[in-house]
Amino acid sequence: MDQLAKPDTALDALTAHFAAMPPVAALQPRVLEWRNGALRLQAPLSANINDKGCAFGGSLISLMTIAAWGLISLELEGAGLHADVFVADSRVRYLKPVFEDIVVEATFDDAGEHALLVDTLRRQGRAGIRLQARAMLANGGVAATFVGRYVAIEKS
Repeated sequence: MDQLAKPDTALDALTAHFAAMPPVAALQPRVLEWRNGALRLQAPLSANINDKGCAFGGSLISLMTIAAWGLISLELEGAGLHADVFVADSRVRYLKPVFEDIVVEATFDDAGEHALLVDTLRRQGRAGIRLQARAMLANGGVAATFVGRYVAIEKS
C-alpha cells in the first residue's frame, strides 16, 4: 500500500495507537513515510538517550519492533483486514552507536511472504511473516539491524 494512495487516515490511526501505549509514547515515535512496503519512523535522541550520550539500545530495538509491527498493521488495514498483530520472536544486532535522532525503517524480509500474507490471513484467519528493520545513521550507515517474526490473527 502506498501512502499516497491512502492519505493520512491509516497513518493517523497508527500514530494514535502508538500514543495510547505508554512505553511506546515515551519513545516519541513519528511516522516519516509509508511507501512501497516500507515504514520509516523517527524518534528524538533526547527522549531515548543513555548514560553515554547516545541512543539507548532498548529504544533502538523497541523502535525497530514497532516499525515492523506498524508496517504489517498498515498493509493489512490497507487490504481491508482487521487483525491483532504480535511479535513472536526477534533478533537484533547493534553495530554502531547513534548520536543523533533515531531513524528506523522496516521492510518485508521476503517479497513472496509479503504477497501471501493477506491471502493466508483471509483463508486461515492467521498468518505469520518475517520482517526486517534497520536503525539508520545520517551518513547512510546502519547502526542496528533487526529480524522479527510476527503473527497476525484476524479479529472476529
